[in-house]
Amino acid sequence: MFVVYILLILLCIYIICIMFKTYPYDVDMFWYNFLKYPLGLLFKFYYPFKCVNQEYAKVEGPVIYCGNHIHLMDQCLVILKTPRPIHFMAKQEYFLNKKVSWFFKMVHCIPVNRKIHDDEAKNQAMAVLENDKALGLFPEGTRNKTDNILQPFKLGAVSFAKKTGATIIPFTIKGEYKFRTKNLKITFLPPFKVGNLSLEEENQRLYDIILNNLKEES
Repeated sequence: MFVVYILLILLCIYIICIMFKTYPYDVDMFWYNFLKYPLGLLFKFYYPFKCVNQEYAKVEGPVIYCGNHIHLMDQCLVILKTPRPIHFMAKQEYFLNKKVSWFFKMVHCIPVNRKIHDDEAKNQAMAVLENDKALGLFPEGTRNKTDNILQPFKLGAVSFAKKTGATIIPFTIKGEYKFRTKNLKITFLPPFKVGNLSLEEENQRLYDIILNNLKEES
């Protein structure tokens, strides 16, 4: 019953904040906004982590958060240190797994079928940016289980940015996801706009920014 009372109190606070417009909310992301803080407290207790350059994450207009991918929970670090709701692109398999599908649906992730040229997923991502919202993706396309610091990047991030004028906000994640870890950290890097270079060149630019920071942090 204690948990129920806490949730009811949080719901009341949330409604009051909406009424007085003191909380930057998106009606479509109700559960994202409502559960972000209580779940965030549990996450930070289990995985205490540090954040560097959080001010870089605060950009208005359409933005794309891009970083390296080492763990299933990587997006949680970004979500908890970013004031705006983020629509992350995630592989379709997560939505078919009952253990984690609730989470990905709750935070309005965009399912991506990696076995095909998924136009539906791309259209959803474009719609997010065209409505001046925030998109999150991992350009490597999958978690890095290799011995390399970073895997090659797909062109999706820079392509979306070029078509919509969105700002790219790079980030890096380092450390281990262990109970009460002491070395888990997310670092946001200076935002930038895609210019007049080719998509391949802009993609290499993004790759180098993230790779260089990962090397510096090693």
